[in-house]
Amino acid sequence: MTDLAGQIAIITGGSRGIGGAIALAFARAGADIAFCHLDDAAGAAAVADGVAALGRRVHHAGLDVADGARLTAFIAEAEAALGPPDILVTNAGMNMRGPFETLPEETFRRVMDVHYMHTVIAAQAVYPGMVARGRGRIITISSQLAFKGAPGIVPYCAAKGAILSFTRALSLEAAPHGVRVNSIAPGPIDTALTQARGPDWRAAIEASLPAGRLGVPEDIAATALLLAGPGGNFYVGACLSPNGGDVMH
Repeated sequence: MTDLAGQIAIITGGSRGIGGAIALAFARAGADIAFCHLDDAAGAAAVADGVAALGRRVHHAGLDVADGARLTAFIAEAEAALGPPDILVTNAGMNMRGPFETLPEETFRRVMDVHYMHTVIAAQAVYPGMVARGRGRIITISSQLAFKGAPGIVPYCAAKGAILSFTRALSLEAAPHGVRVNSIAPGPIDTALTQARGPDWRAAIEASLPAGRLGVPEDIAATALLLAGPGGNFYVGACLSPNGGDVMH
């Protein structure tokens, strides 16, 4: 169900957290890995070493995914180094918090560029080749907050909702060409971003979740493996939401 032997995967935001876990999970399943990161040389080196230790080829680079030209160039560099990609995971993201009325236009544009536009640009870079080969997987990363929303992070919720709608629309164009486009909408996950919220926030979230705990990056990597591998053949425009029961849909 998770055999990716001989395949090539590109992952944005792959040096830590969810992206790093996906990179290592794909490598264990036999894929060669290309990933990008932003100002995380230590994390990138650790993930690259982990991939190489599994006997897989690896290519990585530091860049801001909001720079569309640089992102497109990275994907071309990855293809030159490893070969045509079979799998794309658009994981890179960030957050900017504040009351809605205080947030400047630049904040909304930055969050949309990092989340939504990077997803679009990366998908456009790999899609023609996938169509020409008659196969491919594009996996976008949304959030359970696309369904439930949250105060203080309107730009983030909006961007994640845009990603989900993009995924559904593109999946309909892609499916006849053998390309499967699906999304993952994680719930609260134990990463550096959530750890920064502090122990009180964590305790409150864990108490509210039917699963009784935060998710871990490996929970999301397992879902990505399903969608990327043979078990993902019949998923078209789906949104899988490993969220511990936070949102049921």
